[in-house]
Amino acid sequence: MIFYHNVNLFWRLFVKIRSLYFLFFAFLFAACQSATPTVAPTAVVEPTVVVEPTTAPEPQVLRLATTTSTADSGLLDAILPDFEAKYNARVDVVAVGTGQAIELGVAGDADVILVHARAREDAFVTDGHGTERLDVMYNDFIIVGPKDDPAGIRGMATAAEALTAIAGTEAVFASRGDDSGTHSKEKSLWEAASITPDPNGAWYKSLGQGMGETLTFANESGAYTLTDRGTFLAQQANLPNLEVLVGGVSIAENQDPKLLNPYGVIPVNPDKGNINNALAVQFVEWLTSVDVQQMIGNFGVDTFGQPLFYPDSEAWRNK
Repeated sequence: MIFYHNVNLFWRLFVKIRSLYFLFFAFLFAACQSATPTVAPTAVVEPTVVVEPTTAPEPQVLRLATTTSTADSGLLDAILPDFEAKYNARVDVVAVGTGQAIELGVAGDADVILVHARAREDAFVTDGHGTERLDVMYNDFIIVGPKDDPAGIRGMATAAEALTAIAGTEAVFASRGDDSGTHSKEKSLWEAASITPDPNGAWYKSLGQGMGETLTFANESGAYTLTDRGTFLAQQANLPNLEVLVGGVSIAENQDPKLLNPYGVIPVNPDKGNINNALAVQFVEWLTSVDVQQMIGNFGVDTFGQPLFYPDSEAWRNK
């Protein structure tokens, strides 16, 4: 009985030890499982796309040599932004007298010229400095002077009559004297009147100035002068002492055909080198197109009741 009791005691002890053994290893296994780090699935890394900043291309540069009348009248300020936007261009304007503008073309310092002295324009092309001359627009010349009109020229039909009266009374006359298209026209009108003014004389003032400055001088000194109508109308508010005495209130009333004032555009010959001929040709095509001619014809109407320039390109005449 004692043996049996001992065996039985031993067996119960063995069972407990075995249970503890399994319990220990179960706990150890669980601990190992919880200690194993959880590995997240590998994320797919998209390639980095480098977006280069977009910048507009640099504008092309067109060098335009033109007369002071196209600038002083405000015409260029009104129309050139359209060309610059359409062709990604910057127009560098040099506004001088026609003679100087032509010389810039001769020297290759301009890509295109816009001037108003027909004989000199034709010679520029004939001499190989320009590729072709195209009609653009026209306005007219007028003689303006002091309201008291000491030479008595008000309402005369022709410039030659008026200049004869001015010279006869030795009333002060302001000449641009700058080899411009207006100065060239003035000299031809004195020639038509068979008069050669003395540039050093007391009454004839050769200023060597642009149209705006000449008008200011005439306004302040009580002088007569020859001007294109467009510039006079654009600046008339600042010229209270001057009025139109020959040429009428509009081009329709101007009785002297010699006072007509046509403008032409000429691309400079690319053989001179450093000439942006492609852009010059685009400018000429743009300037003579019907749409831009309409812009020219509308310019000034709202403010002055009449255009400052009249469209005259071939495309406009044939529309």
